[in-house]
Amino acid sequence: MVSPDRARPVVAIVGSVEPGRAFSPELKHPAAAPAACRELGRQLALSGYDLAVFSAKPKYIEHDVVHGYAQEQGAVFIHLPRHRDADFSLPQGSSVAVHTVRDTGPEWEVSFYRTLLACDAVLLVGGGQSTRVAGVIAMSQRIPLLPVATFGGGAGQVWVNLDKVRNDTTDDDIALLGQDWRPDSARRLVECLNLQRQRHAQWLRERDHAARRASLSTGLGLTVALLLLVCSLLGFTLAGEPGPATGRRLGVLVVTPLLAAMAGAVIRSSFETADQWPRSAVRGLGAGVVSVLLYVASQLLSVPSLLDELDVRRLLFFTLPLGFSAGFTFDLVFERLRSGAAPDPPVQPPGTGQTTDRP
Repeated sequence: MVSPDRARPVVAIVGSVEPGRAFSPELKHPAAAPAACRELGRQLALSGYDLAVFSAKPKYIEHDVVHGYAQEQGAVFIHLPRHRDADFSLPQGSSVAVHTVRDTGPEWEVSFYRTLLACDAVLLVGGGQSTRVAGVIAMSQRIPLLPVATFGGGAGQVWVNLDKVRNDTTDDDIALLGQDWRPDSARRLVECLNLQRQRHAQWLRERDHAARRASLSTGLGLTVALLLLVCSLLGFTLAGEPGPATGRRLGVLVVTPLLAAMAGAVIRSSFETADQWPRSAVRGLGAGVVSVLLYVASQLLSVPSLLDELDVRRLLFFTLPLGFSAGFTFDLVFERLRSGAAPDPPVQPPGTGQTTDRP
């Protein structure tokens, strides 16, 4: 950010109300704009803001805003290319601290746009293309924005765009930004900026809270997936020796691939933006049930005597990867089911089942 200690928020001042200059859109009431800018500067100082400015030339609003700001206490940061200087010629006895911040590049645009992204708020009055671009950048980064539309120019166009984007503004804020200038307009506009910053701070807190909650949910989901995967691998130790199909052997044969399917679905969910691993685990379970039972059914059709001498450990080498793959790609499994086609069981390698000769 601009302020070294970040004890006070910093407002970037952007715009121009230079008489005789052609603006698009055109300026409105340019004669009243300098006094309005001075009052805006004073109200910003009273509200505890520091200023970020880019020129001391009278044709830019920084000149009037800083002179109004100098009536109170605060700090002004002048951001300039390395070869330029600026002097606001503030009156003797002013309690405003002026700091020059030089950019290493020779182009003013680099320092200008880089500083906008580091500020806590942006004030726009009049101006042309650069003012419009500054407003677009502020809106895209959700920086609290104060486009004073009553004087037209680029700030007026930004006000129209802000009405569509809104960010942290309300209907009352948009109406206030478009009102004609009144004796209390500067105070009300700065109060509007304060409220925007409060809403923005609340939005940041909620966003950070949601990000932490999502991170914890993802971590918990991956932990659950790891446990499910380990439990499924325990099926190799619980399978026992080949023998007739019993409840324990059938349970190990069916349950362990389903645990792997749930693990695959949860791992798949961790790659998505909206990580809802419990829902994904249930979907993976459904996909695993369909795929694993179809595989076992295909084995029973090809080897009718499979249950007479059931080798669970040998079958797990196929059903576990099948279950995990079905859970990881559960959307493809359900898409095939919706289209009326059953998932294809894996091709049985030669020698994995018994065959009978034709009579």
